[in-house]
Amino acid sequence: MSRDDVTERLAGVLALKPGPVDLAKLPTNATPGFEGGKRAGKRALAELTPTISDLQERLFAEGHTGGNRSLLLVLQGMDTSGKGGTLRHSVGLVDPQGVRITSFKAPTRQELRHDFLWRIRKALPEPGYLGIFDRSHYEDVLVARVHELVPPETWTVRYDVINEFERELTGNGVTVVKCFLHLSKKEQKKRLTARLEDPTKYWKYNPGDVDERARWEDYQAAYEAALERTNTDAAPWYVVPADRKWYRNLAITKLLVERLSDLDPQWPAANFDVRGELARLNRT
Repeated sequence: MSRDDVTERLAGVLALKPGPVDLAKLPTNATPGFEGGKRAGKRALAELTPTISDLQERLFAEGHTGGNRSLLLVLQGMDTSGKGGTLRHSVGLVDPQGVRITSFKAPTRQELRHDFLWRIRKALPEPGYLGIFDRSHYEDVLVARVHELVPPETWTVRYDVINEFERELTGNGVTVVKCFLHLSKKEQKKRLTARLEDPTKYWKYNPGDVDERARWEDYQAAYEAALERTNTDAAPWYVVPADRKWYRNLAITKLLVERLSDLDPQWPAANFDVRGELARLNRT
């Protein structure tokens, strides 16, 4: 994808390669597959708007007429990596009536009485929907590991459980797009500082983010293990450099366009006599 060519597939560029993962070797401020700057990137995003809107509406229409396919976008990343920004600038380009967004926080008492996938299954997109997970089932091999909420013998088996769960999803018509928003520690500090220096952003600031930042290396290790152990053919990981917000938004939008294009949803044919209905309407 370049300023003059936005048709090249970005999935192949951002797809995580199989094998051990070393996040320190993966850039956070690069723009893989795109040669232009911020202005060109925003223009390219605008050019994708009618395409993603059309594809998403066709998928929604398909689901309302018996189709069983849906798409699930999983967003994971450190605090301030841009999960909320992605929702506004990428997912915000489509018709909200066909979107279901779920933000997973610390599990409730009721949720803790069930297995860790119970609340995830309840939030899965119905046929025709674009589902968005702002954080996800991966918190149970990330936060649970870093904060030692469960013993190692519990979270280590969850990788295989997650892989089986995602194979089940894809087998049932759910296209899973997993994006890791790869943010640098330096950029995170810059974004947290900006929230503290602007009264209009105080509401975004959470003192707990600094506590989590102190565990940066532990989280990097947890993410490396999760990415390596759950990067499958059925549900591969895409590593999206997140230091440049405009590129993050463009990349995720382009990934969604590519996967929706692969599905190629079609407008449902009329299940009634169109001419007959027009004649009836004209008689009223």
